[in-house]
Parts: sequence; structure tokens; C-alpha cells
Amino acid sequence: MFLLNNNALHRRPLDPIDAETLGTAGADTVERFLAHRDNHLATPLHAFPALAGELGLGAIHIKDEGFRLGLGSFKALGGAYAVFRLVLEEAERRLGRPVDVADLDRPDVRAVAAGMTVACATDGNHGRSVAQGAQLVGAKAAIFVHAGVSEERIAAIARYGAEIIRVDGNYDDSVRQAAEVSAEKGWTVVSDTSWPGYERIPGLVMQGYTAIVREALRQLPQPPTHVFVQAGVGGIAAAVAGHLAIVLGEARPTFIVVEPARAACVVAAARAGRVVKVAHDQPTVMAMLECYEASPVAWRVLARVADAFMTVDEDEAVAVMRRLARPAGGDPAIVSGESGGVGLAGLIRAVTDNSAALGLDGQSRVLLINTEGATDPHRYTELVGQSPADVLAGKVPVGALS
Repeated sequence: MFLLNNNALHRRPLDPIDAETLGTAGADTVERFLAHRDNHLATPLHAFPALAGELGLGAIHIKDEGFRLGLGSFKALGGAYAVFRLVLEEAERRLGRPVDVADLDRPDVRAVAAGMTVACATDGNHGRSVAQGAQLVGAKAAIFVHAGVSEERIAAIARYGAEIIRVDGNYDDSVRQAAEVSAEKGWTVVSDTSWPGYERIPGLVMQGYTAIVREALRQLPQPPTHVFVQAGVGGIAAAVAGHLAIVLGEARPTFIVVEPARAACVVAAARAGRVVKVAHDQPTVMAMLECYEASPVAWRVLARVADAFMTVDEDEAVAVMRRLARPAGGDPAIVSGESGGVGLAGLIRAVTDNSAALGLDGQSRVLLINTEGATDPHRYTELVGQSPADVLAGKVPVGALS
């Protein structure tokens, strides 16, 4: 499936609230918060000249979020950041004085945090970020996990002291239950998807992701001409596309959203011109992207600043995991989880099927984001045929040279 953005809002300015959330001032705030994280480092940006030559492109760069804040995914930037912001706002209200990120370890601020419970639904990575953020500030966390979340991912969340609440059904079912239970118990929902009347906190989560774009633009030798980013509910895609549109203006790159064919809720929104729920059929191997209804806030941004929408199949996602683990021509190896390399899968498909429509040629400079490392190491090893450690160590699997 490939669809150019023919929505009436395409290339119109962002809504003022979204421009404020995803703009320069918001990104400045994110960087100020990150400076207070003990393990914050900019994630690496890798050049892939051999792959670019093979695909007939000028350059390919991949921003590798597998190293982000010890959580192995870009989600580390969103959930924890939103938790920090919400705790500080509540402390400011209760204490009656200004409170900033430097005050998070003050006893009076931690006493406020100790009385708060933050909650969310997750496919795995967002829940880890919320749980980690809660642990760091001294709040409690309740994380709702649906039937498709692997035991390894659940254990990784529980390690941060979160209460795990299991939900029958899929991600969208867990979102609903998290909202209902939290309303009953007075918990604060820190969701990465939005719904009518609930937009500010998902906006804060998206704001956290702007750090990826800001780092990448500093690391790149030239701004990209094309950006392919994968989508679940659309938050990361909207954050990247929105920030690029604000800081680069008319020079912004062509932006393509990539989804699993089995869970293409953003494509469905693009086709309908509004958020719609797609049917749940077979689960997708791209577990972190298995969402069946786009976030309205994310769609509001993408309707304006995404240029095309496309899907990839199951085998394409697994093929890029293996390709990144065993690159050709001296390109670097990257550990990419089931959902991490979906943007690359989209690029490979687009070069074959849609290069003219997207203006992909020998002058194109493409930016991709590896959104997760091996957040489920056992599943990664099953799919790739190598452990994450062996990939990073450059070990060649048995039979690969035969």
C-alpha cells in the first residue's frame, strides 16, 4: 500500500498548540531535562554508503535509538519526560512556589511524587519509560499490558518497580482499561496516544521525541531530503515530521510514514481523512507498531506535514533486521528490534515501487531511525539467527560464509 497525502490540510501550517509543543522552545525544554539525566548521551548516527550505492541513492544515515537512556528504544525520551513534567507541575501546585527539574531530588518534591501513581498501556517500550521515570522521581507506576506483550518485555518493565496489570485483548483494549481504572483510582494516565479531551500529556510525550531530530540535524553533514519513519499510533512520526517542518520550513524533507500492513491505522486515517479504527486480524511481528487506531493529536500533525504513507509486510521487517545485523560493503552493524528497522523496509520498497513519486534518486539524502534495539533479546535471536551481543561483537554466524 502506498498513498500520497492528498488531504486538504497537507502543507498547511501546524495548529498553534502543535507548533508550540513540537517547536524550538519545547525542544529546548527537553534538552534541559535530559541534561539532568545521569546516563544521557546523544545516540549515534551511522552512515551506510554501501547500502546507499546499492539502492542508487546519494546517502543513507540511520539514527540508532537502541542506546537511548539504557532502555533500548526511542520511547525512553517520551514517557519519563512526561512523568517528570507532571510531577513538577503537581509539586508546584501543592508547594505554592516555582519548581524546576533541578528540584526533583528535594525531599518536599519527592514527598509529592510519592503520593502520585502514573499509569499507561504499553506494547512494551513506552511502559518501561513511564516506569523508569516514576522510579527516578519516587512515584508509583501501574502499567497495563495486553496479551501480545512478551514475558521478557513485561519483566523489563517490572524491574523498575511498576505494578503490572494484564489485559485480555490488544493494545487498544489496554488503553481503554488503563483510562477506566485510572479514573476510578485517581491515577494519572501518561499515554502516548490521545483521545477527545486527553491531548496535553500525549503532546508532552511527543515533545520528548524532538530530541532525536535536534541531535540528528547536528550530526548530519547536510539536512536530509527524505525521511522515512515508522508509526504505531503515530507519535514518533508526528514528532519528527512536525519538528522538521518547524525548523526547516520550505526546505523540509519529503516525509514518509511506514506501517505494518497488518496494523495500518495511519494509512487508514490518510485514506479516510480522519482517524478511524482498523480491523484487528493477524498479529504483526512488528510488535511495537501493532496499533489499530491512530492518535488524533499525531494525525492532526501528520495530515499537514507527512507527504506519503505506506505499508510493509512481515517478511520485509524481518529481512531488514537481518540486513542490519549483517551489512554488506563495510557498512556498520546495527541491532534492530522487530519494529526498529521498518523505516528502512519502507525505503527499500519505495526505491523499487515509488521512486519517481517520491523523487528518490542519486542525489537523495535519506534519514532513518532505528527506533529500538533488541528489547526482547530472545525473540531477536530467533528472528535474526544471532544474539544481539554477537551482532555487536561482529561475530559471523555459522553458515553465513558458505
